[in-house]
Amino acid sequence: MTAARPTSPAPHRAPSEGARPGLRERKKIKTREAIRGATYALIEEQGYDATTIDQIADRAEVSPSTVFRYFPTKEDIVLTDEFEAVVLEEIRRRPAEEPWPDTLRYVLRHAVRAGLEEEDPCVSRLRTHLMAQVPAVRSRMMESMAATGRTLCRVIAERTGHSSDDLEVRVYAMSLIGGLMETGVYWAEHGHRDDPRDLVDRALDVLEHGLPGAGNR
Repeated sequence: MTAARPTSPAPHRAPSEGARPGLRERKKIKTREAIRGATYALIEEQGYDATTIDQIADRAEVSPSTVFRYFPTKEDIVLTDEFEAVVLEEIRRRPAEEPWPDTLRYVLRHAVRAGLEEEDPCVSRLRTHLMAQVPAVRSRMMESMAATGRTLCRVIAERTGHSSDDLEVRVYAMSLIGGLMETGVYWAEHGHRDDPRDLVDRALDVLEHGLPGAGNR
């Protein structure tokens, strides 16, 4: 549940059965995972501020320039994951006649569930803890929201028939991104006790229906 800058979405086309990334792409994925793994391990050992790019490169067995080629800043290593790419692609796969709120709820729950199953729970908790506690990470996350928002606007426009530049689409997209960001921070601030899927549902309820009880005042 981050608002990290996503990679550019792939063109909308049905994936081939049994298709898998080529050798070059698999190497890139392996390198990204090695850099992330090294970063998380070092942060757990010595804290965020004490962890340097040189240390990360040494632990991941790559050069510092390679780290910067994949992640422009140390904050990006923490924030960037595959969540956004999964969400954007899944939205495009849903039936065109499905109501937009149903599409969004299904896709986000599916993405959160996949993330919980595929990612080390300690990593998920560490990332959201850093989002909540480290000003540099929080600041970078806010900066990256604009790029994520533009991509989401295009996907919403494809799905709903609106223009991606409509004010309503832009407001909705940024509200959604901000809501998901705060959901992750809330999860961390409350000791990761709640089920993230339930928190996503609560966030979507606010976007769909407004603040509970506000209509009675």
